[in-house]
Amino acid sequence: MPRVPGARGLPFVGSAIEFSRDTLGFLQRQAALHGDLFRVKILGRDLHIVVHPDDIERVLVRDHAVMHKDLFTKDLSKILGNGLVTSEGEHWKKQRKLVSHAFTPAKIRGYADTMAEVAGEAARALSDGQVLDIHEEMTRLTLDVVAKTLFDADVRADARVVGEAMQVLSDFGASLEAGLLLPTWLPTRGSRRAGRAIARIDEVLYRIIAARRGSSGGGDDVLATLLQARDEQGGGMSDRELRDECVTLFLAGHETTAIALSFAFYLLSKHPEVEARLHAELDRVLGGRLPTHADVEALDLTTRVVKETMRLLPPVWAIGRQLLEDLELRGFLLPKGSQLALCQWLVHHDARWFPDPEAFDPERWLEARAKSLPRFAYFPFGGGPRICIGNHFAMLEAVLTLAVFAQRFHLELASGAPLELLPSITLRPKHGIPMRLRARVPVSG
Repeated sequence: MPRVPGARGLPFVGSAIEFSRDTLGFLQRQAALHGDLFRVKILGRDLHIVVHPDDIERVLVRDHAVMHKDLFTKDLSKILGNGLVTSEGEHWKKQRKLVSHAFTPAKIRGYADTMAEVAGEAARALSDGQVLDIHEEMTRLTLDVVAKTLFDADVRADARVVGEAMQVLSDFGASLEAGLLLPTWLPTRGSRRAGRAIARIDEVLYRIIAARRGSSGGGDDVLATLLQARDEQGGGMSDRELRDECVTLFLAGHETTAIALSFAFYLLSKHPEVEARLHAELDRVLGGRLPTHADVEALDLTTRVVKETMRLLPPVWAIGRQLLEDLELRGFLLPKGSQLALCQWLVHHDARWFPDPEAFDPERWLEARAKSLPRFAYFPFGGGPRICIGNHFAMLEAVLTLAVFAQRFHLELASGAPLELLPSITLRPKHGIPMRLRARVPVSG
């Protein structure tokens, strides 16, 4: 069979330098040259980029049993341990079933009030004319939401320590893109800081877990649900398993939502006509009060703004897989061990599925238009058995938080500098997003 086409690159390093300097642009240029499956060589290793929705569905759904997470994702075990993001096989199946108890529709509805209250508290602490980095603000807010839904009141005394440590880990995770050029096992300054942050988080988590095990009380937070969850044999999670899942939920449960919200405010500031319609919807539906779960169905445009933001600027911009056996794809034979990248950035910007793909157009998500899309033309949370377990939690939090802030404030860019993107584990704003708050209508409650 012919070899998968791709960039030739330089001896040994391949395309590593070009890939590192302009990841998204480089991938778009290669897709234009080579089509729906192409190869990028980085430091002697081939990375196969999968672009067509039908092939993405095959990898994530039909042939998921012959895939494991890619080598890059496995590097995250340094931070996440053996949690849902990094675990495989029977251990992953067991943990997925146990963790799913915390994300049933009823449980997620129960988290809605906490989400809105946290957003309301954060909004009330801000003032007209204030300039802030909206990415930093949303990161603090979503960390608070995760802390209060994971641990209820238990972690509040340690919230500052945990929040600061989580931010160190988040920044270290973002820097792991440098692992393309630098071995991640080297004792760098970032890895030493991450090690100290993990130690601080572990001290807090193991103390909370021990206190919960020693008490007879239940609770409605995520940790209580995880402690009570049992598998078919009646077994629960060990302290280490609880720790790994809590760290995974803490990190995965705040960063992508914070990024999506930051990008949403950025895009609304660039599209005042959409923002005006959003304000009208919020005024009509909420009338100045905090939103509840019951309001979400009526917040149609708010929801479509979130969806279109995650299409145009997907917080998760690529998903990695590693083949456990040979696989034929698009007439090419990919050998066992091949590294695959399913690239949301490329698919979400493909004019075949999204006409005028660079335009911010929430109307794409009107039901009639959205139903015409191939199943995996849009996959912000992945898909198949390993779809993000917190996808409904994240969507609810994003819609409620956007509603709270956009009801109270009009946000305008405070800098003329263009948005620069950092595609690492997530797609982040490289230099933040400075914005100025302009008061609208006070939020009651």
